[in-house]
Amino acid sequence: MDNQSSRWRKFILVLNCITLGIGYCGGPLISRLYFLHGGQRIWLSSWLACIGWPIILIVLIIPYFFRLKTQGSNTNFFCITRQEFTSSAALGILVGLAGYLYAWGPAKLPVSTSTVIYAAQLGFTVVFAFLIVKQKLTAYSVNAVVLLIVGAGTLALRAESDRPEGESTKQYVLGFVMTLLAAASTGLALPLLELIYIKAKKNVTYIMILEIQMILNIFGSTFCTVGMIVNKDFQAISREASQFELGKAKYYLVLVWSAIIWQFSTLGIVGVVQYGSSLLCGILIALLLPLTELLGLILYHETFQVTKGLAIFLSLWGFVSYFYGEMKQSKKNKKKEENPIPQTEMVQTSPV
Repeated sequence: MDNQSSRWRKFILVLNCITLGIGYCGGPLISRLYFLHGGQRIWLSSWLACIGWPIILIVLIIPYFFRLKTQGSNTNFFCITRQEFTSSAALGILVGLAGYLYAWGPAKLPVSTSTVIYAAQLGFTVVFAFLIVKQKLTAYSVNAVVLLIVGAGTLALRAESDRPEGESTKQYVLGFVMTLLAAASTGLALPLLELIYIKAKKNVTYIMILEIQMILNIFGSTFCTVGMIVNKDFQAISREASQFELGKAKYYLVLVWSAIIWQFSTLGIVGVVQYGSSLLCGILIALLLPLTELLGLILYHETFQVTKGLAIFLSLWGFVSYFYGEMKQSKKNKKKEENPIPQTEMVQTSPV
């Protein structure tokens, strides 16, 4: 039963890693597509990153009706407690803020540059994970972090040369700073999410994970909705659609797919943090940087320098280093379980 449970956890972890990859590679690319062809609303872009939560609601309805059939009419729709709801709601506001800050990257910077800056979230995640959830760092995980940060740093050396034509220095710097703040916000949010799981008063199930993700996105989208109302983004959507370079139909298609793809990223995050750790989630996000970079080069014909190839190599090396260490630790723990050290019998002697 334990082996089956372990295999199931590994399967869910791999599934969420794939989901995270789809979201974190596809999200920046489709956001950049919106801004490249006439989109200008940053609040709208950040709102799209959270508004896909009804997809999770539809998924949650199925197990609810199953519980209703087996447990009776007193069954609650939500499995989480009030405390977990409150914590998730507060974290959702932070997620909404991080989404707004991150939206400045695709708006003002090339995909290759914004993803480089955002890779700094790994450093913030390591610091906050150590402080908040007492994450243990091994030599392999530290090596992975160093390699990934150095890889991002090599790309950052040539970031200025990627400034889009016609973009002012002020706007470029603003996009740079906002993306860096987004990295810090994400680095804080991941350990806080892990802390919610640790503080949970019962077993954390996958249904509970979905509920937490939905609450995060509800309150994140509420935060962004307020920003859209103040900035009058809702009134501007129809006007922006009529002026979109790819046409009105494709404008709305881009918006819909933005909401769906970004939902993949948040779903992947909550799953990886639960079945792995916040540090693993941070490393995966950093690993996806060179892949997103490569896709940006192919799809948007962004410039490729030797430093970008070096960054991809260092990122892959760091990723392999982390998982090699995890495999060694897993084998070590399994060996201890199979061959426990016998406890020496303590003989109590009577005083003479």
